Amino acid sequence: MGYEEVELSRACEAIQIPHGTVVTLPEGTPVVITQALGDSYTVQAPTLGGLFRVAEQDADALGKRRTLVPTPAKEATAPEPITEDYIREALREVYDPEIPINIVDLGLIYDLHLEPLPNGETRVSVQMTLTAPGCGMGPAIARDAQSQIERLSGVGEADVQVVWDPPWNPEMISPEGKKQLGIH
Repeated sequence: MGYEEVELSRACEAIQIPHGTVVTLPEGTPVVITQALGDSYTVQAPTLGGLFRVAEQDADALGKRRTLVPTPAKEATAPEPITEDYIREALREVYDPEIPINIVDLGLIYDLHLEPLPNGETRVSVQMTLTAPGCGMGPAIARDAQSQIERLSGVGEADVQVVWDPPWNPEMISPEGKKQLGIH
């Protein structure tokens, strides 16, 4: 997707990048959509001085339809038992708002643990990191990951924790992620 200039048709909530502060962008604000991946948009608002993440539920303020594209993991019946691959596929729909690569291919998922629950569903625990310790977007990205997991058939509980050990570095990016970034 190329950059697209739009004017907000109504006020909408957004998260300021990289601080993670929730703000309200006023109706009529000119913005440039710089990224539309997963269930959110990254916009640049020159008059407000920065980048902001707008959630899918506010897509109409950008003149977009709420699409929430179903992924194979969302449509599929859960495998018996639920597998790590099933969870990772769903997490490929979660993106860092500044980098157009999903959190799995960025190498941000450190640990994924599955535990059967008495009701037959599965508890999913994830430890993930961020590209920089000071990133205020951590809570938002972790909530996106948890929400994505909780949508899956067969998942009864999900817990996503942000950890810092080991520190993330670009070598953790998957071959597919490096290809997308043009890194060899």
